[in-house]
Parts: sequence; structure tokens; C-alpha cells
Amino acid sequence: MEKKLETMRHSMAHIMAAAVARLYGDVKFGVGPAVDDGFYYDIDFGAQTISDTDLPKIEKEMRKIIGQKLEFERSEMPIDEAIDWAKKSGQVYKQELLEDLGTKGTTSVKEEDLGDSVSEVTFYTVGDFTDLCRGPHLANTGEAGVFKLTRVSGAYWRGDEKRPQMQRIYGVAFEADEQLQDYLTQQEEAKKRDHRKLGKELELFMFHETAPGMPYWLPNGVIVYNELVNFWREEHQKRGYQEIVSPILNKQELYQTSGHFDHYWDDMFATEKNEDGEVYGIKAMNCPNAMVVFGSKPRSYRDLPLRLSDTDTLHRNELSGTLNGLLRVREFRQDDAHIYVTEKQIKEEIERIFGIVERFYSIFDMSYSFRLGTRPEKFMGEAKLWDKAEASLKEILEGSNREYFIEDGDGAFYGPKIDILMKDVLGREWQMGTIQLDFQQPLRFKLKYIDKDGSEKTPICIHRVIYGSMERFIGILIEHCAGKFPVWLSPEQLRVIKVKDDPKVDELCAKIMDLAQEYGVRATLDDSSNSVGKKIRSAETWKVPYSVVVGDKESESGKLPLRIRGDLGADEAVEHVYAPEQLMESIANEAKERVSRSSL
Repeated sequence: MEKKLETMRHSMAHIMAAAVARLYGDVKFGVGPAVDDGFYYDIDFGAQTISDTDLPKIEKEMRKIIGQKLEFERSEMPIDEAIDWAKKSGQVYKQELLEDLGTKGTTSVKEEDLGDSVSEVTFYTVGDFTDLCRGPHLANTGEAGVFKLTRVSGAYWRGDEKRPQMQRIYGVAFEADEQLQDYLTQQEEAKKRDHRKLGKELELFMFHETAPGMPYWLPNGVIVYNELVNFWREEHQKRGYQEIVSPILNKQELYQTSGHFDHYWDDMFATEKNEDGEVYGIKAMNCPNAMVVFGSKPRSYRDLPLRLSDTDTLHRNELSGTLNGLLRVREFRQDDAHIYVTEKQIKEEIERIFGIVERFYSIFDMSYSFRLGTRPEKFMGEAKLWDKAEASLKEILEGSNREYFIEDGDGAFYGPKIDILMKDVLGREWQMGTIQLDFQQPLRFKLKYIDKDGSEKTPICIHRVIYGSMERFIGILIEHCAGKFPVWLSPEQLRVIKVKDDPKVDELCAKIMDLAQEYGVRATLDDSSNSVGKKIRSAETWKVPYSVVVGDKESESGKLPLRIRGDLGADEAVEHVYAPEQLMESIANEAKERVSRSSL
């Protein structure tokens, strides 16, 4: 985010807080940062509650404040006085932040940066509203640009579901009205494409209260899921990957060895001690088991690179408030792989992975870039090994001719990583797959291979996923294509629409369905009593790629006029007529080739 835009959005959060203070009086403020596209503020309204219907009233008051061109007046205060201010004004959340800052030197809240010094803090005053904040801010409210408040949601204080629940008001802000209108248009389109809405309409998946965050895949969704996995499996078999399946439950000791017990155990589901005093963790990642497989027998340099892949089910104990359809779940599968290499093989192997990334993302018409995450504050192993791993990845990225940027401190605890950032048709950016370079876990598991000179050496592990979470990928794919899957992924590839009950028409419909089964085309016969118009609209509603209407004319000629879904790129004004065998062969070939645009 540009610094100027970030300053404007952060100032807009203060303007909103000032408007809320004017309208609702005795409210308590949490934090109010600038975020992508806008801002939010967490506010405790006490016994009052607000909803989206209250937003126009708050917007009106904000526009008054903007029109008054009030200055953002900066002041400083010793932290003890600041704590007294918070107590006297009843701002208990600000008081907690200040007390943390005074005793620990940090608030532990990423959204609120109060200053570098614990002896003094800064405030900003807008009119009669004063807020604790480091800044910077605009010179006055008249420079605030254009905005719109978008929604109200619940938010636990400091993200802890055991703490008070506040109300979070979101807004968006831009420099020009044209940018705001473009954003709002994009959001309207995003609503139409919402994977939760389309997932229900197309009967792809569902959720149930007895398994929060764990999707039920319905028959149509299973087809999409399996086709994606089949494609993944075929492409990886060509490239020398060997698929494994490993246990879903492992003793706690495995995660102590891998380092996940110290760094990730709180985010995992775990069993209680059994009668033998053992505690098991439900698998949240595949790498510890891949290490076990590598160490299960002697290895030679001739075995490397050893590419172990899997699509096992994983579980992570995500907070209930963060669950979001398929985009954030507790149960999911990854198209995972752990590749064991020598140091000299790192560059070539990651370049091979880049080739897989290009193959997978191009087939879905998805553009992408890379992000390099470097050593985090809490890391495992020696810093010099981290430096070597980061240098390797930077060199590879420089030679990739692909856009990338560096996110300091964003690596995994065991190694630096390259994240794959995908842009969908609406221009939204998503973090999908990842490539992680790990010098640490092989050391902790004491993995060895015999080198050419007969010496024992420790391999390096490359962790990588391409889709990422299968659930998340499918959710994004649904929105990317608005539920209009390419033919090879479509749960239903052909709809046969019968015009009337007639022996000859029945005979041709039966022949088409038999041929569909023979050629492996997923076809459905609509022989309902609905009108032909309704049947055609039904096929459109279900986003079926191809449909044929079968009546007297078709039964006499034996030829089928094909209707093609518009997004497949064919000219629907042209009448495409096929013999049944020719049509089935064409659809089957198109699905086999996994093309995104119709060739019919």
C-alpha cells in the first residue's frame, strides 16, 4: 500500500471513530488500522448494538467532519499520564494497551503501533475527539478522499475468543470517486461469484453444525475434487514423484522431533493421554511423516532427488471466528511433496517446480507472482544455514524472470519460503502454493545418505504445494470462473433435452446417453414435463457447458445441433451440428486435453 494512501485510510479510521463518539457517546475504542482497500475500527458499544443499517448515519456524520476541515493535532504525553487519561475517560482497551507498552515495551497488537519509546506516547485530536496513536495523519480532515462504510461484524478483543466481543466497522477509502466506484462494482461482481453461494446452488459442498469448518463434499463437488487430484497425479508421475500415504495420528514425540510441538502444537487437534500415557496429535502437516519415510531405509546419492508426494487429509484447529467457507477450514488436503536433494541440486529442482507452477496456473488462466519470506523472529536452527538458504532462493528468483518481492520475517520456522500469489479475474490476490527450503528438519531427524565418496551427508528438504489447500483452491477457482468450470472439470458436461415423448425421440436420446457412457462423457437426460424453454434455462442455471435439444427433426436426421455455454469462447450464433458419435468423441477429447476454451 502506498504510504500516502495508507495515511489517508488510517486518518479515515480516526474520522469514523470521531463520528461514532459524537453519535453514540460513551463507547470504548480498541484499535483502528488501515488495511488493504480501507480501514476498520473495533468498538465496544456496551449495551447498544449497531448493524449495517446504522452505517449511513455514521457516514453522514463523517462527511460533516470532513467538510469542517478539522486539523489532526499531534501531542505527546508521558506514559503514566496517558494511563491516567485512559482510566478517567473509561477507555479500558486503550488502558490495557498502554499498560502493556509500559511494562513490556510492546502492545502485542500488530494493528496498533503506538511508538518506539515506552516513556512517552503520542495522541491525535480531531475536533473534540482524542485518540491514542503514533500516526502519521493528514494535515486536516478535508484531505480525506472518498469513502464508504461497508459492513459491521463481531471481533474478539485482541483476537482472543475468551475476551470481550467488540463490533468492527469496516470501510473502504480511495483518493478519487472513480476508484471507489470501480471497487464497489468489483465487490458486487464478487458477491455474485461467492463460492459459498455457488457451492450451494451447484450442489458442490455443504457444511453442518456438527463439524464446523469441515466441508461435506457432495457428488458434484467430488467430481471436481477428483479431477483436480487426477490431473495433479498424472503431472507428477511424469516428473518422477512417488506418492505416499501416512498416518493421520502420530505420537506427540514425532512433533517434538520435527519442532512443530514447540512452534505449532497449540494450533493442532490432540488426544488426551491414553492408558499407556501417550498423547497423539492429529496430522496438521505432512512433513514429519515424510521425514520418517526417508529415514526408513538406507539412502544413496543415487536416490536423490527423492520426490515424495501425497494428498493426505489434514486438520488444523482454526479459531471459529476465522472460518470462511472453503477459504479457511479445519479439515483439508494439500497437493503436498517433500523433495530430498543435495545442496547442488537445489537450484535445478526449484526451477523444475517453477515449471509445474506454470503448467498448473496457466491451465486455469491464472496470473501469478512470487513472495520470498525470510527468517522469522522465532526460528529453528543456525542462522548461517538460514543465510545460505535465503541466498539460494534469492538467486533462483532473480533468474526466474518472474515478478517477486521480499517479506522480511515471513518464512516458516524451519526455513525460508517462496509463496505463490495468484490474481483472479477480479484482480484479487490470493496466496496459494508455497515452496520452502528446509535445512533444519533433516538434521533433527538425523537423516543421512551415502555420498559418492562413501561419506554420510544430510539431505536438504524442499517442501512444496502447488494448489495449496485443495479446499481453498477450489473455493477460489469457483469464484475465478463464476462456477462455470472448464469442460474437463464440469460435474455435468452435456445436458440432453428431450422435447417430447415419442418412440423415435426416445430411441435417439437413449443412443446419446449410451454413447456418453461409452466415451466417458458426464451427461444427464432431462425428460421432465417442463417446457423446452425451462429445460434450456435449467441447463444454463446449472452452468452445463454443452446441451442438445432432441425432437422430431433430430430423430429424423440423426444430427444434433449443439448449444455451447457462452464463456467457452464459441460463436453461439453459428449452428454447430454433430452426429452423436462425433459429438461424444469431441467432448471426450476436449476433456482429456483439459483445455479451458471450447474447440467445438
